[in-house]
Amino acid sequence: MQPRFTTFLAVAMALIALAGCSKVAVSGRNQLILIPDGELLSMSTMQYQQFLQENKVSHDQRSVAMVQRVGKDIQGAVERYFRQQGQADALKGYAWEFNVVESKEVNAWCMPGGKVVFYSGIIPVCKDETGIAVVMGHEVAHAVAKHGAERMSQEMLAQLGGTALSVALASKPQETQNLWMTAFGVSAQYGALLPFSRAQESEADHLGLVFMAMAGYDPNAALGFWQRMATASSGQAPPEILSTHPSDETRIRKIQEHLPEAMQYYAKR
Repeated sequence: MQPRFTTFLAVAMALIALAGCSKVAVSGRNQLILIPDGELLSMSTMQYQQFLQENKVSHDQRSVAMVQRVGKDIQGAVERYFRQQGQADALKGYAWEFNVVESKEVNAWCMPGGKVVFYSGIIPVCKDETGIAVVMGHEVAHAVAKHGAERMSQEMLAQLGGTALSVALASKPQETQNLWMTAFGVSAQYGALLPFSRAQESEADHLGLVFMAMAGYDPNAALGFWQRMATASSGQAPPEILSTHPSDETRIRKIQEHLPEAMQYYAKR
């Protein structure tokens, strides 16, 4: 066995072993996270501001107001949820932001630290603030469960041999930036979006329902939204949000299974 391969294998095994000690704050599932929270939040702020500078921020007052209003509601629900779970420290360093950019893409995403963007193309599919809450809850759930960081870590291990983020940025800045943007589902221009796993999707759907319910939005609306998304993708390339977020009978069935729990939070709001 060659020395370089032996070293890589040893590093990989060590990292995987360490991953067993890292768990999703909201579900307890083991996950691989190679990026320290401080570096994660710092790069998120940098990439978010760069994205806003390079894209046209919407001045549609109605859409912007709805997204920001719902965003603040979901933010409050998430913070209450984590306090109730005794995990408030998991949100340390979050500096929430909610923006809308002009784009026909049917997409939305949330970077670490609560950095949210809605594309104007998804607003008509949402229809109203409750529909926006479905998307907001789902995308924020991906962020607080560190799904993007998990995907980024997996790709860094596969492509960069587990190189630290700071080192990767210094040695391969463009490749690292592109990997970041695809890991967090920012835009198709950075390459094929990395697919979320079934476990990650299940966590985001489940938690998204809880967050929107705690924020005062009827979680039953999630069924209608995902059905509209499925219709929007019928006979054409799927919207960006569906390229990594499957909308099918399994998703609808699982949402229906989670609704009784979510409705308990809705009743107590």
